[in-house]
Amino acid sequence: MIYTKEQIEQLDRITRLKIINSVTGIKPANLIGSVNNSGQTNLAVFSSVVHLGSDPALLGFICRPQTSEVGHTYKNIQENGQYTINHIHPEFVKNAHYTSGKFDEDISEFERCKLSEEYMKDFKAPFVKESSFKIGMRFKEALDIRLNGTVLVIGEIEHLILPDTALVDDDIDLEATNSVGISGLNSYYSLSKIEKYPYIRVNEVPEF
Repeated sequence: MIYTKEQIEQLDRITRLKIINSVTGIKPANLIGSVNNSGQTNLAVFSSVVHLGSDPALLGFICRPQTSEVGHTYKNIQENGQYTINHIHPEFVKNAHYTSGKFDEDISEFERCKLSEEYMKDFKAPFVKESSFKIGMRFKEALDIRLNGTVLVIGEIEHLILPDTALVDDDIDLEATNSVGISGLNSYYSLSKIEKYPYIRVNEVPEF
């Protein structure tokens, strides 16, 4: 099966969304928690969180084109500069998925989708209590992507909370965290470790 650029453009909107959102393979499934200065919380599922650097510890994620109907996450982050990234686990994957609905700003997805807010001292944004792997972020920069009106939101890790069993030989075992991945708009996957290889030095590359 081969699609040209022209054939992709001729697909109906939903089919094109599903296909193009899946071509990168399995992506991390996360819930991003935020709150505005009036105390109204927001929770939304994102599959675009990426590592940008380790020193400082930077993560980024993509916000969709900003309109009056969407963009509560980005608006809240701009207001108070803090947000959380929470791994999704099988026990609440259905609840997490439904946070993607276009709820009104005065409706908290925490309450509507039956997920629990959890807070740390001196940190405004809500964590997801049900998640065992969560990250407290401080907003640092936003880069506008003019090609499609999206925004790359960049933040620095201020808090990292994960299960004791997840750290093995100074490496995070994502299978042990029971975190899930996402493909496209609505397909979720469990993660299984295949193998672990050493840090690569050219003189140690084997003959294949």
